[in-house]
Amino acid sequence: MRACARSIWATRMAEALRVAGLRAGYGRTVVLEDVEFSLPERGALAVLGRNGVGKTTLLATVMGRTSLHAGRVEFQGRPIESLPVHRRNRLGIGYVPQTREIFASLSVEENLDVAARPGRWTRQRVYELFPRLAERRTAYGNQLSGGELQMLAIGRALMGNPALLLLDEPLEGLAPVIVTGLLEVIRRLIRDEAFTVILVEQHAKVALEVTQSALVLSRGRVIHQGPSAALLADPRQLAALIVEG
Repeated sequence: MRACARSIWATRMAEALRVAGLRAGYGRTVVLEDVEFSLPERGALAVLGRNGVGKTTLLATVMGRTSLHAGRVEFQGRPIESLPVHRRNRLGIGYVPQTREIFASLSVEENLDVAARPGRWTRQRVYELFPRLAERRTAYGNQLSGGELQMLAIGRALMGNPALLLLDEPLEGLAPVIVTGLLEVIRRLIRDEAFTVILVEQHAKVALEVTQSALVLSRGRVIHQGPSAALLADPRQLAALIVEG
């Protein structure tokens, strides 16, 4: 019995995030219904589906930005569904929203510093990851290009030294050369930097190429969960799931 208990405990400790029976939305409007999944430490999950199926709402719910009607959210074995956004951030959840939310009146350097917490990710490390930000360190938020804004949004999340990184369509609307660079950064964060990542991305194949597992939403419900490689290798199933979504 003790060995069994230790095994169960070890399994739960290896989970970075567990979502169960999630029902959430905005005010009285319910967007997500009965969403369940788990993500191991250092795992990378692609969240796929058509526009308006609840992908952004799912990330916002994990971060505490929506109205929770039912269900549980556990981070590193601890229930967090009742915690406000800033407490979840302090526990180690970093969020890069689709809207980026950069402070327009602050410089690149100031935007990074305002999010800084002790840890291995410092301003210098962010500049090494994104040399363009080092070049633009004195530029204000309202002077940056779309690609620079996205680099800054990711860099700012890293400055909080999170364990779990939520990325909401980080490649949206960017030039191909910027997309290529950001994809390499995401690969590095997953492969080399020990991050657990949830990636929402409209371009399904791109997301599947950099993640280990995939979840497909349709009308706020999970209609598929499985390995990214298997879904990537079956274009017909992928197309059918996205169309259904």
